[in-house]
Amino acid sequence: MSRLTDLIASTKAKDPQLGADLEREFKALSSRVSFGLNFERHQPEAVELPQRPVRIGDKVRVLPPRGSAAKGDQRIWRVKAIDKIKKTADIILLHTDKAETQKVTINDLVVVAEFRDQIYPGLASTGKIERGGDKPYHSVINGENYHVLRALTWTHRGKIDVIYIDPPYNTGAKDWKYNNDYVEADDLYRHSKWLAFMERRLMIAKTLLNPNDSVLIVTIDEKEYLRLGLLLEQCFPDARIQMVSSVINPAGSSRPSSFARTDEYLFFVQQGKSAVASLPLGDEWRVNPSDTRTTHMMWSMLKRTGTGKNRSDSPNLFYPIFVKSSSGKIVSAGDSLPLSVSRKTIKAPAGQVACFPTNDDGSDSRWQLSQKALLEALKKGYVRVGRPSSLQGYTISYLKAGEQKKVESGIYKITGRREDGSLVSETEHRQIIPGSAWRIPSHDASRNGSNLLREFLPDRKFPFPKSLYAVEDALRFFITQKPEAVILDFFAGSGTTAHAVMRLNKEDFGKRVAICVTNNEVGSEDQKKLREKGFRPGDAEWEKWGICDFITKPRVQAAISGRKPDGDSVSGDYKFGDKFPIAEGLEQNAEYFTLTYETPVAVSYQTAFARIAPLLWLRAGSVGQRINEVPSPGYALVSTYGLLANLDKSSEFLNAVRKSKTLRIAYIVTDDERRFQAISRGLPNSVEAIRLYESYLTNFAFNNGEEI
Repeated sequence: MSRLTDLIASTKAKDPQLGADLEREFKALSSRVSFGLNFERHQPEAVELPQRPVRIGDKVRVLPPRGSAAKGDQRIWRVKAIDKIKKTADIILLHTDKAETQKVTINDLVVVAEFRDQIYPGLASTGKIERGGDKPYHSVINGENYHVLRALTWTHRGKIDVIYIDPPYNTGAKDWKYNNDYVEADDLYRHSKWLAFMERRLMIAKTLLNPNDSVLIVTIDEKEYLRLGLLLEQCFPDARIQMVSSVINPAGSSRPSSFARTDEYLFFVQQGKSAVASLPLGDEWRVNPSDTRTTHMMWSMLKRTGTGKNRSDSPNLFYPIFVKSSSGKIVSAGDSLPLSVSRKTIKAPAGQVACFPTNDDGSDSRWQLSQKALLEALKKGYVRVGRPSSLQGYTISYLKAGEQKKVESGIYKITGRREDGSLVSETEHRQIIPGSAWRIPSHDASRNGSNLLREFLPDRKFPFPKSLYAVEDALRFFITQKPEAVILDFFAGSGTTAHAVMRLNKEDFGKRVAICVTNNEVGSEDQKKLREKGFRPGDAEWEKWGICDFITKPRVQAAISGRKPDGDSVSGDYKFGDKFPIAEGLEQNAEYFTLTYETPVAVSYQTAFARIAPLLWLRAGSVGQRINEVPSPGYALVSTYGLLANLDKSSEFLNAVRKSKTLRIAYIVTDDERRFQAISRGLPNSVEAIRLYESYLTNFAFNNGEEI
């Protein structure tokens, strides 16, 4: 080994490029394990960046002529000079002994980033939707996920609670690209390419997860589950890893001479003290689904459903129930309203909400108990107030006569009362952790994935979206007790993960944040048609058909607003768990970004501040307003962070920081380490001081692909 090291060092002195290449190959070979996965992890991976302007020093490829569907020249060149007047560039061929050069029109070049290149990322906002008041913002980022992951190493290192990904399954059906080329079934190296592709991303993802308590969830099918399992063992040697089988296609997918395919797999990679939470699950989660014996109190909805549910069917059972907002406790119940009197005429006392039984379509329903019976049941603890409801104020449930007899006969052992006065039984909260074989009707990817997505985006197709409820359930086991969890999906696709997180927030008033990352890849068939029409990646006509712009962002927008892209309300209701009309939307906030590539000089001189600003905001929790430009007074504060750009204003800045009760981070712009330390000492202990732009530049100067 030492002899090889000496020879490589000698070669590097004579031919630096050849020496570097030999050293990289040597490191790759010497790092191979004797047992486990061996693959060409050191082979270069590159991605084209069509929306990135061409600069001197960039690596580029020469595009085929417009109108051609040909693959084009895949060789990589370096830009040596640019003529801004003639709009041409002089380029020289890389990775070869030939000194080949040529002059090319700039518009015929596309920037290429190899994965060992340093990048200095930024984010450009491309829109937002705000319905969540002061709740944090979910983020949808359009960009190469490897580079976005590297950007997140500065904003979220060690801060992610859950990563949920649905990566390419490597089916050979053009479901992913490597080096800008689809990997097909006849590619002899497709498994090696897939492993290298996944390992690069998993190793960065590992640095983002909270090492003390977090989980990585990866879905996969039989094409790569064996290799994925070994790869996860190698990347996360200290984690606890379990695989779950989940039926996603009960009808089965027929395959010649084989068993019909009904399920796929989920790997759960748990770090630190991460634990699966026991949850109150339905009978379908039981090991024996036919065992439906109930051993816990059954609370039924006080609102009538089914036949005879309308107000006109029993006018005397339509009356207001007044609930105190601060405690969720029933204060009183009013008299029944005549049919001719609208519920809107009833005004609740200050601090209270008037609850009326309301059908899903907004029409008047009726209660199951009379006012007198309700008040008697309330005294005995047989009435319970649930979560707030946009339809009727609060959901209210009660124990029916049969359940009341079980309480009175001692079948249910009562252990106390909740704050709202309702009884608590020792068996009431019977919760379970399910087994590793899931056959859950709501996880049907056809009905609750493809068909549901069609409700939001009627004329837009996306291959194999996950069931919304399947993603909800997988996340629920780990974030039920984490109302402010951060969830990352860097293969976001149709945006199901963001949708699931927003639904979970609605169920328990959580403030969890989803960060969803996807590129803007156009499907292979659409690519061919667009190229033949003379379009290229980067053209507006091309980009509008990409996954992020055509599917992910519109789906998140529709989920929050309750409206389709054409403005019509989304029809239908959510099923399973939290049931309500989809058209109600979700009271959440989301912002959309596109990854940008900056230069260290532009960052240092603050000419790139508008693109760095979202990263500062994300690091501080993506809450509230953002400082989008260098503050002219010299400093600025928003809800969770402050920026000091002029050190002469440090005293005023520190005074303002001390008055804030919500500030988390103070960004201080200075090249003087001593002055930075002096200002830092004046900050409250609860505020983290970060030096700009040294912290940012150092992170990306040393955090390159080779190191990862």
